[in-house]
Amino acid sequence: MKILITGGAGFIGSHFALKMLKEQHEVAIIDNLHPYYSVERKRQHLDVIKEAGDYQFYPTDLLNRDDTISIIKKISPDAIVHLAALPGVAYSILRPLEYIDYDVKATVNVLEGAGQAGVKQVIFASSSSVYGMMKNTPFKEEMASGKTISPYAASKYAAESFCHVYGHLYGMDVKILRFFTVYGPWGRPDMAIANFIKKLKNREEITVFGQGGTRDYTYVSDIVNGIGLALQNLQQSAIINIGSGRPVSMDQLLDELKLYYPDMKLRREENRAGDVDRTWADISLARELLGYEPETDFRKGIAETVAWAEQYEDFL
Repeated sequence: MKILITGGAGFIGSHFALKMLKEQHEVAIIDNLHPYYSVERKRQHLDVIKEAGDYQFYPTDLLNRDDTISIIKKISPDAIVHLAALPGVAYSILRPLEYIDYDVKATVNVLEGAGQAGVKQVIFASSSSVYGMMKNTPFKEEMASGKTISPYAASKYAAESFCHVYGHLYGMDVKILRFFTVYGPWGRPDMAIANFIKKLKNREEITVFGQGGTRDYTYVSDIVNGIGLALQNLQQSAIINIGSGRPVSMDQLLDELKLYYPDMKLRREENRAGDVDRTWADISLARELLGYEPETDFRKGIAETVAWAEQYEDFL
């Protein structure tokens, strides 16, 4: 299968590209190396992918509609996995218009290109943030009502709507996967686990906002496995949660990290605007439609992430 991965130089994208190359698929990557976090880190991701096999790379900005459509037609992929986005809740509150650009307009350009190129299926990476503030119960896919609490979440929910539109216009299978807090080797440096590990390694103080809430932390290999299953096993448009189904409290996370960094220094601050209290994936639909089952428990995932950080500390 020929697969186009947008955002393939990013955290999830690079892991997924490695998986596809190892499975002998033909891979093309579009990524503009946006400086939201280190461009050098993203170049390192591409170097790691290169070690696994050859791929085509297009350093294109998906906001350029004509270029995006032209490149997708040129590649003519069997499937597009659209992971490119501007992430981050806190940053979205400061720069909301950039999220309309990179998370909505860019998605529309990719969908239009897919439709014109006759692509059979598109996978769109959405987020658990679309659920907004929820009660302490597993989140089912139909529970998202559009009552989001950050520009990032709103842009993801809006992009989902365009996925429905273009699936209808072009008869494509558009598969919306809502990822729950992803962590693991090469994790984004702005996210809690990667940020904490870097600071703890340097014997710096870490900051917890409010009580920290609970998160459905999902190891990156489970996320990319979910994407792969959606490509292979799902023959229809759908919205599906991809998570661990096992929420972890901030205190549990801190206790786990203390096993590796017993001299932890901690500061607590007020809740941040835009942060939800909890996430908790109901993954029954993923089990039913994809045959998905998360394989990496939290303790093992943290151990593997810390081991990676010890080996690649220059890239934290």
